[in-house]
Amino acid sequence: MVQFRQLVRGRVDWSRLETVARELAERYGREEVHVRFLEADNWLSTPMVIDDEWFVKVVSRQNSLVHAFITTGRNLGAISSGTEGFFEHFGTPYQMAEHDLEATRRMREIGVNAPEPVEALEIDGLGVLVLEYLPDFRSLDDLDREREAELAPEVFHTLRRLHDNGLAHGDLRAENVLIVDGAVYFIDATNVNADAQTDARSYDLACGLGALEPLIGGRAAVEAALAAYDEVELLAAREFLDFVNIRPDHDFDAAAVKGEIEKRAS
Repeated sequence: MVQFRQLVRGRVDWSRLETVARELAERYGREEVHVRFLEADNWLSTPMVIDDEWFVKVVSRQNSLVHAFITTGRNLGAISSGTEGFFEHFGTPYQMAEHDLEATRRMREIGVNAPEPVEALEIDGLGVLVLEYLPDFRSLDDLDREREAELAPEVFHTLRRLHDNGLAHGDLRAENVLIVDGAVYFIDATNVNADAQTDARSYDLACGLGALEPLIGGRAAVEAALAAYDEVELLAAREFLDFVNIRPDHDFDAAAVKGEIEKRAS
């Protein structure tokens, strides 16, 4: 899967990455910068760290095309779940970077922990997103089971805060939940249609259940979700579980989660 992601993501020529690094060094008043590339689990950018201070995503035209294909697939999956598609695509690499910046900014504005946004810009036809670098973090699925269970209700409370403020995440996975000094951070929110917020929230909740089931089990995942959502909302999310489970970045026991939801709702 990692090799396939790398193939699909493609490679940005080193000369263009050097151009990005030089431009950022000039913008931030540095004569030179130290660049470290990350093997992040994503399809849609080349991630790197500059001077252990800034986290930078470099988005290429190929990344934008992959995003278009993924968006189409997700919308077809949503339709198969009995609802209209609600994911939206961006036309250019810069627009992808700009959205990521704005989504991060909006999360912070409503009190959701997220890296501090710096800027989005276009360099040599590439979309470039600059965020605060969080050096000491672990992703949710990199913890032990006991700690994952302790944090699970907080994950759903954080998701609830998004939803109560008219936002949706759209790509909630364990890799997009970071733990920094014991606190839950969200990253990599995607774009959803504002006219389909109800379905998008149900999808988000299904993604949260799908992310946590392999870590703590279906019963504990549903119990954690009930700390922030009621049985009616879980029943709505149940309709999206099979759709979420066919995504290549989710693998969980959907039947077990459905069974636990039905027990609570009966």
